[in-house]
Amino acid sequence: MAGSSSPWIGSAYLFLQSTCKTIALPSLYESSQKKPSVFKALKLALADSTGSMNGVDMLKVHCSHPHLIVQLKFCKQGTCRRFLQSYREGTLQKSLQSHLQLSLALTTVPLEMELKTGSEHLDNMLKDEDHCLECIYREKPDRLRDEEITELEESFKSLTVHQSINNNMVVKDCTPLSPPSLPPSQGSSLSPQVTFIFQGQEFVNRTLLPDDHQKFAKLVSKKWKQVGRSLQKSCRALRDPVIDNLALEYDREGLYEQAYQMLLRFIQSEGKKATIARLISALEENGLISLAEELLGLHSSEDLP
Repeated sequence: MAGSSSPWIGSAYLFLQSTCKTIALPSLYESSQKKPSVFKALKLALADSTGSMNGVDMLKVHCSHPHLIVQLKFCKQGTCRRFLQSYREGTLQKSLQSHLQLSLALTTVPLEMELKTGSEHLDNMLKDEDHCLECIYREKPDRLRDEEITELEESFKSLTVHQSINNNMVVKDCTPLSPPSLPPSQGSSLSPQVTFIFQGQEFVNRTLLPDDHQKFAKLVSKKWKQVGRSLQKSCRALRDPVIDNLALEYDREGLYEQAYQMLLRFIQSEGKKATIARLISALEENGLISLAEELLGLHSSEDLP
């Protein structure tokens, strides 16, 4: 596909449309007040899909009623593959709906998505991942990042840093009564390079990935609230009555969605500090050892009860 001497770079267009007649995404994006909120939702959803805030670049957002069209740039084949998997499984759609709902303070934001490269409609070939990658690789970006996108990126970064500082101040002022199960030298830093101990084995800490998110929601079952209450000790976004409200709001959707939304709040609030070590500690605290082992790849999901 790409020669070893040249970097893997590709491009695609993500077409977004709300199926709710009262929500017009292009109009929201054209609003100077709503634009930063829509951009934030896009940025966080794309980060969910690739497992990194820098996994995919937005070059430009086009308003073509009724569609909002996002031009994407990929610089790594592995990142693009993760994006395609998230798109195919519907995880990206669900994540963007949730982020838009939170950012715009709306009850629900139902979406339809399409993924295109030039004349190719990738939705028709999603099962052939390699062919999709080839199409994206052939579609080289035809532009640099739009100035407006650069400004929105800077505003987003400033907001993230500001929230991080505020969160750190809250954590310092509200130290949990019972310390986490991590050793003090490791629990003091949440950098992805730090290691932690689980059942006598050392693991590299890292930010939570979309795969972790999905496995947790699928396997935690009724204990998602207990895990949430363990996480809330150092996460302002999960403080009461958030967890009980989530249980009521997503009661019809069932346990998977309730657990998914709870962990989504944690990830959105904590950013890079939403690490696997913090989740494993919360699982240990609630006796969910099998789920912790699953997330760390110690056995397959078939071994779980």
